[in-house]
Amino acid sequence: MSISSLAQSIQSGRVSAFQHCAETLQRLKERDGAYNSVTRILESRALDAARKIDARIAKRESVGPLAGVPFGVKDLFDLEGHVTTAGSVVLNDTPPARRDAEVVQRLCAAGAIPVASLNMDEFAYGFATENAHYGTTRNPHDTQRLAGGSSGGSAAAVAANLLPFTLGSDTNGSIRVPASLCGVWGLRPTQGLLSLAGVYPFASSLDVIGPFAQNVADIRSVSEVLIGHSLAYEEDTSQLSVGILDGWFAQDLSEGVKAGIRAIESACLHTKTVTLPEVARARAASFVITAAEGGNLHLGRLKTTPMAYDPATRDRLMAGALLPSAAVIQAQRVRNWFRDIMHQTFKKVDILVAPATVGPAPRLDQPTIMVGGKAVSARANLGLFTQPLSLAGMPVLSAPLAPQNTDNSALPLGVQFIAAPGKESILLAFAKMLERKGLLGFPPVTAGN
Repeated sequence: MSISSLAQSIQSGRVSAFQHCAETLQRLKERDGAYNSVTRILESRALDAARKIDARIAKRESVGPLAGVPFGVKDLFDLEGHVTTAGSVVLNDTPPARRDAEVVQRLCAAGAIPVASLNMDEFAYGFATENAHYGTTRNPHDTQRLAGGSSGGSAAAVAANLLPFTLGSDTNGSIRVPASLCGVWGLRPTQGLLSLAGVYPFASSLDVIGPFAQNVADIRSVSEVLIGHSLAYEEDTSQLSVGILDGWFAQDLSEGVKAGIRAIESACLHTKTVTLPEVARARAASFVITAAEGGNLHLGRLKTTPMAYDPATRDRLMAGALLPSAAVIQAQRVRNWFRDIMHQTFKKVDILVAPATVGPAPRLDQPTIMVGGKAVSARANLGLFTQPLSLAGMPVLSAPLAPQNTDNSALPLGVQFIAAPGKESILLAFAKMLERKGLLGFPPVTAGN
């Protein structure tokens, strides 16, 4: 059932918000043990909110477009009365949040019900959701594989059919990578479009928040509430000019990803190949900016409580704090240059298409993947195709390819669609067209499979 259908059923009284919420909470308790996507269940708050929605419906009061729809948030979004851990024990002694994060408030005002906080890499620094404090989140399609990160809990909860939508954050790919590996949809909106108030930062000049869902219609329903206006696109999507990114974005792709992109290209009337220059430099700049901003954010705690951090997180943050200012300034110059290149590109095309990851989710015990003909760290390179695009600040939609009869066809594979700033409506309309053609969409895991 789609999010809009669920909300309409609750609004009409055919479905009780309280009963649906109780069933959702029970499902989280019974099934999440296999995936470890949840770090906190908000049972009392959720049930109380559901009761109030049912009472308002009984009085024929307006309840909002997401009435009674349960959702979860990555554990760096403030939830009133709870400590925001950001996936770490380092923050355990901080006061509970006095109010919800602004985007959570917006969703609650629309009738949605927060039911859980979700697992993540410590302080969002990673692509795997292998958390030293809260455990590893496992991929629902194969629990011996990574869910991706750093918003792995958010992606896994949707992929496992535990929740209809969730919120995550994306600095270098932390929505797009787990969405790809878990076979769900994830939107990184235009930089600065959504408020970060009440969201624990990682690298504030790159951080963006966005939703995960099982289909493009659900992404649109949630995004319209978050953004505050309709994302309808009234023009003919078949006339869009589509650029297929090659060069950096064509290296070492699995056969399934190659076939999926070829099918997308064949389904479009107006396509061209696009080569972006110096993508490796853009990715390097993203590494530098992320490390410097993250390291300086944590510098005080790294001095006073260094042993509370996961050693891998601590070492990267300390290295970032020691980066010379000249390196950071040069990285920002590269960022501005690459952003200009992207703006110029969108004078020639409406949409860019790129892979989200090189292939399916690595195994939990798999240390490397092949890139450039060499075995490289799997975890560090899951963001190979997402990190460079983060620099431009443009909206990116990660979409799951439909299952194919190629290598690892039982596992999800993802692509990215990129548009000019503020053009989320074009992304969603383009993806909907491809979803209707059967080229996008991966079935979620259910209790029976």
